Amino acid sequence: MKIMAKNSVNRVALITGGAVRIGAAIVRHLHAAGYRVLIHYNQSQQSAQHLVGELNTVRPDSAHCLQADLLDLEQVSTLAQESIQQWGQVDVLINNASSFYPVPLAELSAAKWDVMLGSNAKAPLFLCHHLQHTLRHQEGSIVNIVDSTALHGLADFTPYSMAKAALANMTQALAREFAPTVRVNAISPGAILWPEYAGGISEIEKQKRLAHTALGRIGTPDDIAHAVLFLIRDASYMTGQIIAVDGGAGLGI
Repeated sequence: MKIMAKNSVNRVALITGGAVRIGAAIVRHLHAAGYRVLIHYNQSQQSAQHLVGELNTVRPDSAHCLQADLLDLEQVSTLAQESIQQWGQVDVLINNASSFYPVPLAELSAAKWDVMLGSNAKAPLFLCHHLQHTLRHQEGSIVNIVDSTALHGLADFTPYSMAKAALANMTQALAREFAPTVRVNAISPGAILWPEYAGGISEIEKQKRLAHTALGRIGTPDDIAHAVLFLIRDASYMTGQIIAVDGGAGLGI
């Protein structure tokens, strides 16, 4: 039986939303650990190409970027095909790309619902579908980036919380379906980077959230990246698990 914690040389990881923020941190960590990285982006072309250039300078032909709108299932299918074609395999899928902004109930629309569900749950599921054969053949690994709101909800973010709950459920369902060849786990971040949506978040709200975090501080993208690398490289006897990287916010302080 192949050991999942094997050498990462020649292993290929696809990271959705990998050009910026947490996605870029995951890309850099996996690349530093020896993985070849496929960096998916939608609108962040310049950031993606810059990151590819940076990583290929360190190790030639080790990074490549691919564009796709994850709300378009035809583009999701093409993304999967192009990912396999690049180096002939995909060993790791990191479902990181996510739409995140408030949608109060009074402002709810079918279009906003479709965006939240599409990016946070539908696209990850169809990527797993399209990549299932290469992932099984490579005895690979999937890591989904969920959210603490999947369990507790968040006022004014109901569609987002529901979509992340679907992704958390998908993690455990596919862990059963892919067993024993592919491990499927998830990371549930707490306060890592403050959101960038219009209007942002007030200083009062930031302090309120940190007051409910045991460690009393915001985390970093590297905290998530370290956890992702652990799950795909070192956690050979873990599947169907959702690890909270939230500074203790889940303790209910």
